[in-house]
Amino acid sequence: MKFSLRKSMVVGAAVTGLLATGYAAAQEQFVGLASYRVGPFGSNGASLYGGWIDYMQMVNERDGGVNGVKLTWEECETEYNNARGVECYERLKNRGATGNSVFQPLSTGITYSVLDRVAQDKIPMVTIGYGRTDAADGRVFPWVFPMITTYWSQASAIVNYIGSKEGGNEKLKGKKIALLFHDSAYGRESHAVLDKLAERYGYELTKIPVANPGNEQQAQWLQIRQLRPDYTILWGWGVMNPTALRTAARTGYPREKIVGVWWSGSEEDTIPAGDAAKGYVAAGFNPAGKNFPVVQDIQKHVYAKNRGNMEDKDRVGSVLYNRGVVHGIITVEAMRVAQEKFGKGKPLTGEQMRWGFENLKIDEKRLAALGASGFMPEMQITCEDHEGAGMVKFQQWDGAKWNVVSDWVKGDRQLVRGMIEESAAAYAKEKGITPRDCSKEM
Repeated sequence: MKFSLRKSMVVGAAVTGLLATGYAAAQEQFVGLASYRVGPFGSNGASLYGGWIDYMQMVNERDGGVNGVKLTWEECETEYNNARGVECYERLKNRGATGNSVFQPLSTGITYSVLDRVAQDKIPMVTIGYGRTDAADGRVFPWVFPMITTYWSQASAIVNYIGSKEGGNEKLKGKKIALLFHDSAYGRESHAVLDKLAERYGYELTKIPVANPGNEQQAQWLQIRQLRPDYTILWGWGVMNPTALRTAARTGYPREKIVGVWWSGSEEDTIPAGDAAKGYVAAGFNPAGKNFPVVQDIQKHVYAKNRGNMEDKDRVGSVLYNRGVVHGIITVEAMRVAQEKFGKGKPLTGEQMRWGFENLKIDEKRLAALGASGFMPEMQITCEDHEGAGMVKFQQWDGAKWNVVSDWVKGDRQLVRGMIEESAAAYAKEKGITPRDCSKEM
């Protein structure tokens, strides 16, 4: 079985890394990271996990941890492979004094693979901007948190954005929209809501799969050239994205008519594509940039001490690096909330962390205190709603950098929430789950 572990870092301790047993001292909170830094998606993973680790390192350096509880972590390399993701989950779940406090695989496939396990082991799984959309119904999925915004909300927001370019969603009738998608659980997650919206607005949706990893797309773009869609939604990941942009340029398809999912909207997607990426638009729930106080604090307290996780420091402040920082913010804030209830100065169990996530509120006042105003949307998680925000902004690549070109755009909340509840209810019936009564958990 092929997987590897990267030792966790214990800042301020006499040694770096956990003991061979993997158990940390009682005043340390362990976070297991099922990461990927090799393979076709390794560049993306390096930025994401780099930002996340740097934020935790900064909290240790600047604040002495979370109310005196130091953060420790350990990486297990999955190569974005489902089977290895399960192995890493099992390897990490009993680490630390109280076990792994949260599992965040950054992979829709791995999310599906461990869905039953996290409920059995009582370890919350946070899937920020990915994973199973109907898990946003916390009554049926109490251990899963697809936070900030789900794929269905994003797909609906993309349709709303395209509609705004046409003068209103009613103008979408008769339009052709192609969906170029990564042929995986992740890539297929948008189909249900895009089909529903096609019925509502009367656009013609053509779904075009791309086999993993996506570095060969001649046949797909020949189909797009013949179809001549008014817009193409790019639902890609890793090497698939710059390949799509380069191939689009060769076939003469205008990049400003391509709208990407947030996993297709990073510097890792545009810089390798060169001039072919100019004008391309993508969704996102966090912007790029180093001028946010939270990123500046990381540079001051981590990189100035040569303790940064990124070998390429120029990637600090990129879209995916900043998204990793968002993961760090949400994880640490849930710890703070849980400590207010269960006591400060000691590590939390998975059950206590779940309570922290389920009672998490990050409003504009808190964002300002974190140095993250404009860095991510406001959000509030409840027993019923494990999504919490459901908004994205759109950005456009100008050949050198991403520029935000919209305000926060919402999807069709009523439609999406209805689909979530319908799908979650069907899952509950299939699995024999009795949904929670959230009125009794307040």
